[in-house]
Amino acid sequence: MWVWERVRDALSRSREDAGMTTSEYAMGTIAACGFAAVLYKVVTSGAVSSALQSVIGKALDAQF
Repeated sequence: MWVWERVRDALSRSREDAGMTTSEYAMGTIAACGFAAVLYKVVTSGAVSSALQSVIGKALDAQF
C-alpha cells in the first residue's frame, strides 16, 4: 500500500510546476514559427508541389 502513497505524492509534487513561463512561451512561439517557415519552403518547392499535385490528381481521378 505504501507504493501507491509514494506515487500519489510524486504526482502531486510534479503538478505544482506544470505551467510555462513567459520566456518558455516566447521560445516555443519562435520555434513554431521557424518550423512553419521551413515547412512552407519545403511544401512550396517545385518537386514537392508537383508530387502533391500528382497525388491529389490521382485521388480525384480514382474509379470507385
